[in-house]
Amino acid sequence: MMMMQASRRSLVLAGRNGSCSKRTAFPIAFRRSTVTVSNAKQSPVKWWKQIQQRPIEYASIPCVAAFVGIMTNWMGVKMLFYPIEYTGINWMRWPDTPWGLFGWEGVVPTKTKVMAARLVKVVTERLLSLDEAFGRLDPNELSRMLMPAVQDAIRRDCGQVWLVLLQPVLPILLPHVLTKLQEKENIDRVLDLHVVVMEAFVRDKAVLIDLFQKVGRVELEFLVNSGFGFGLVLGLGQMAFWAKHPAMWTLPAAGALVGYVTNWIAIKLLFEPAEPVDVLGLFEVQGLFESRQVEVSDEFGEFMARRVLNPQALLSDLAEGGEDGELFAFLRRQLPHPIPTKILSAAVAAIASVAENPRDHPELHAYVLDRLDIRQTLARRLKTLSPIDFEDMLHPVFQEDEITLIATGGVLGLIAGAAQTQLGWGGPGASRKALITIVGSLAASAAFYLHQKYEEEFDEPLASIDRPHLQRRVSIVRMKDEEWQT
Repeated sequence: MMMMQASRRSLVLAGRNGSCSKRTAFPIAFRRSTVTVSNAKQSPVKWWKQIQQRPIEYASIPCVAAFVGIMTNWMGVKMLFYPIEYTGINWMRWPDTPWGLFGWEGVVPTKTKVMAARLVKVVTERLLSLDEAFGRLDPNELSRMLMPAVQDAIRRDCGQVWLVLLQPVLPILLPHVLTKLQEKENIDRVLDLHVVVMEAFVRDKAVLIDLFQKVGRVELEFLVNSGFGFGLVLGLGQMAFWAKHPAMWTLPAAGALVGYVTNWIAIKLLFEPAEPVDVLGLFEVQGLFESRQVEVSDEFGEFMARRVLNPQALLSDLAEGGEDGELFAFLRRQLPHPIPTKILSAAVAAIASVAENPRDHPELHAYVLDRLDIRQTLARRLKTLSPIDFEDMLHPVFQEDEITLIATGGVLGLIAGAAQTQLGWGGPGASRKALITIVGSLAASAAFYLHQKYEEEFDEPLASIDRPHLQRRVSIVRMKDEEWQT
């Protein structure tokens, strides 16, 4: 009887001095008891002392948060562009959406037609005029370069006799026809710029992906790398909250918040504010993409001139359709009817042959590329757009399924937080596991960063490398008196 009373007194004393709450192992802290309640109401001094007493365990929390930040952002960027085709079980998939019940397709490949249409509208309505571009070509010079191909086509399709008969008039007819073709009503009818650009993107989804990755390379890199910094800062708050409220839900909930917020902040900083915002007259704040308008304009012009609106694509569309095409109809309107149909067909075939075999006609392709000046025309006019209009170049990539990318970060953060809870990482005890977690999470974060740098080694060089001053404006905050050359 005396022994039972003594044991009861010892339990009461233990409960009063709080030794139980301080020495309880990590899993016990989640039991419904007065221990959890007392921990949840700790004063700032007490929870700060807990962190001081177990620095390694608690340090693992911001380290894991930083890893979650960079990992979720990296995955979000990859999900924007890959896989190019739907991967998984094609069952219960919603139309024009990247996800299915058991699969995924990159946002850009899924929305290729929608995004390409927006780009086509900008290019055709605000950046490029066909009659202006083709008006730079010298009809006499171009006819001189086309003459051998036209003669070969007439000889092949119509015979040597027709070539001999037409030989005296070809040097007159060809410049005349090219001059007429340069007129706005003719070039707009024969060459459909909307179709040229749209088909280039829709025919090969990788072209649109390459465009967004090239012009948005700095923004995408910022999106990934900023996840580490934002995750680390938010992880410090997560650590303090865990020390003050060591409940079962704390780490998973905070992890979900870190993953969600890091993605949200990074995407917002890319495009907002669109217009520069003055801060105390000392510096300006502007979205990263808009602040790089000069550099991005050069990148866009260079890509479009080389991959989309190159001489091969333009000449191919010009000769599209053969005898049923617009070029044949144009030639029929311009040339007298005594000239037989097969001569006109041979002329159209000559244009198609020149387009398909650029290596056999390097002088002509180089001349057209230089005189059309697509690169500088697009870049120069893109630089004059307002920041809000300019934002439409890249923002559609994120707008289409922005909430999906942000929510993905939250889900992955929730999983990481739950893993910390179950394994005892970040709480009292488990110092060895916490140290392994710190090393592993930092090493994994470094691996994401190094992998990104490794991929850059195989990327094509940026057009602005030849103009280093363009690269200075790679910042969200800049001094008020900065001047940018164009």
